[in-house]
Amino acid sequence: GSEKASVLQHRLVCSSCSLPLQLFLPSMRKKPALADGSNPDGDLLQDHWLVNDMFTFENVGFTKDVGNIKFLVCADCEIGPIGWHCLDDKNSFYVALERVSHE
Repeated sequence: GSEKASVLQHRLVCSSCSLPLQLFLPSMRKKPALADGSNPDGDLLQDHWLVNDMFTFENVGFTKDVGNIKFLVCADCEIGPIGWHCLDDKNSFYVALERVSHE
């Protein structure tokens, strides 16, 4: 119910400016198309899970680098992005709540 949803959802806040951390993620599509970074369609998402260890995921893959970002994709179907990882911070992986369900 709503109690479960409130426990699972967290809003990340940038510590330097106290504004919600946001990232524009491209629309969901197959992994090879994501790596070219040319898709202008997508969503500005604010609600994410922050995970500190990439081995927390059992079924998440990564795209090739797009600038200093790697997008997270479903390892089963290779569709994404479901989140992102900034290469400047080796211990921060962001999963967009609107793009996944938790089992």
